[in-house]
Amino acid sequence: MRFNILICLSCISLMGFGQTDSLQQEEDFSMYENLNFADEGAKRFCTPKVFDLSPAKLISIGFDHQGAFDVDYGHWKDQNGNHLSDLKQGDFQGAGGLRISANIPVISKTNVVLQAGINYARTAFYANSNRNLNPLDATLKENGLSTAGLSTTLFKPFNEEHFMIVQASADLNGDYATKNITPIKYTRYSSAIIFGKKKHDRKMIGFGLSRTYRVGELNYIPVMLLNWTAPSRKWGVEMLAPARVNIRKTISPRNILLFGYELEGNSYRILHHQLTNGTENLSNIELRRSELRIRATWEASLYQFIWMSLQVGYRYGYSFNLDQYNDGKEFFRGFTGDQPYLQENKMNGTWYAQLSLNLVSP
Repeated sequence: MRFNILICLSCISLMGFGQTDSLQQEEDFSMYENLNFADEGAKRFCTPKVFDLSPAKLISIGFDHQGAFDVDYGHWKDQNGNHLSDLKQGDFQGAGGLRISANIPVISKTNVVLQAGINYARTAFYANSNRNLNPLDATLKENGLSTAGLSTTLFKPFNEEHFMIVQASADLNGDYATKNITPIKYTRYSSAIIFGKKKHDRKMIGFGLSRTYRVGELNYIPVMLLNWTAPSRKWGVEMLAPARVNIRKTISPRNILLFGYELEGNSYRILHHQLTNGTENLSNIELRRSELRIRATWEASLYQFIWMSLQVGYRYGYSFNLDQYNDGKEFFRGFTGDQPYLQENKMNGTWYAQLSLNLVSP
């Protein structure tokens, strides 16, 4: 089922390319300052932008909120597959929290652009009942989930048409808030490399490979980058499939609409996991969380380079399972692996909204 969903997302992305351009963080590769050509007679290089892209956010502070939803908890199992808890349903009034990010160009030359970034995302779970149904239910209510990360992205043009993008990020994810932070040894690493061609100032396209946790657990996925603006400059596409696809409607240079989806997720170390009946203590547990967010976004300038972004849509729970490592080391399941989960859960869908204030590049 999960494999079919990802295939569908990839097909949607390819249809968008035929008609007319996100790696947590999977980068928005338009987030760089404009580059100028070298002096006359010197070698020239392509820039990392096309006309009318949505503004690159240098600093962003926002809040994400999800509506009420249920979590269908599966059997909690021990390492031998024995059931240690019954099937139950958790009832939540909502979830959400603060999101902060900064993406700053460190080097901005004609022949290379290097960007460094930081991000923090907090998700608190608001429960209707204080009664804990199982260890995961307890830690969601008491601790929530947090992510703190660093990232870097290199844009390397080879000439006026061809370029390469290399991205890497490190995220510390877990059931922590302001204390009991997940130990640094549980950092999860993502990366991507893309080779592409900028055909003209309205179109750049590229293909590559990504090592990602967007599907909740480690996977290796081919990616397609497309930034395209129509000749009328009223419509466009901003895509890094299958992670993110947006159709852009330019109302004015300081007022735009985006319609599309994003696959958002990571793997979270669960340290507050002791069984409520005290029969067994389990270790080396991670929550494989992934969400498909279908959304509409309005971005507008409030004053000069200060922009507002309002995002509303539907959040579909793609993955919310618990994994346990028998040897304490992460393993690769991919799409075909048959390793059993410690607990298979279903986070039901709900509406969501996200509001942010952003400092954008000139």
